[in-house]
Amino acid sequence: MDRLFASQPYLDAVFREAATNVFFPRNSVRCPDEPAFRSQLARDLGCLLDVDDTVIAWSCLCFGAHVEDRVHVVDFMVDRCDGTREFLDAVEFFGDPAVTETIACMKRRHRFVTPHEIYSGYRLQNAKDLLRYARHRTPLNDRVRLLAALDDAGSMTIAETFNLFREVPPMTAIAWMTLHRFISIDLDDNLVSSDTVVRRSKR
Repeated sequence: MDRLFASQPYLDAVFREAATNVFFPRNSVRCPDEPAFRSQLARDLGCLLDVDDTVIAWSCLCFGAHVEDRVHVVDFMVDRCDGTREFLDAVEFFGDPAVTETIACMKRRHRFVTPHEIYSGYRLQNAKDLLRYARHRTPLNDRVRLLAALDDAGSMTIAETFNLFREVPPMTAIAWMTLHRFISIDLDDNLVSSDTVVRRSKR
């Protein structure tokens, strides 16, 4: 079985090459290491993983397998809240079934993700808007003030929360607290706006 795995030096070389690429946004919250992407499509999939409530963490280009006469390195290794681990590849059209079959023989789950899945709806644009603020932090005072207000009201629109923030701009605070799962907002129905409803996160 070990001969199916790509060697660490090979993985390191693939990662170093991808790390020379620059794709936006640069920030992430669920990747514990420095991320690297081979394409904008992969970077956009990473944005979606950052706002997926089922994802605990993801890593880039850290797993590969010998597939027929070549080595395939997957774009993402994703750990989910239910304890499962999944390997994902972002592809423009169709993935190679031999890749999924080989990884399945290694008793691992693999899936190809197409542009239709990545770019459908509003979620990706909302994720990118939130990730602009990923390196900021909502101070404790503002955090407690918003959470206390949500405990009283149950839910509030973004516009209704604006007067609660004293130390950072409201959208900076809301974006960071959403990314770090203190609160939740709907990312699918429309672009985030003043009418978007804010609730305490269930996680």
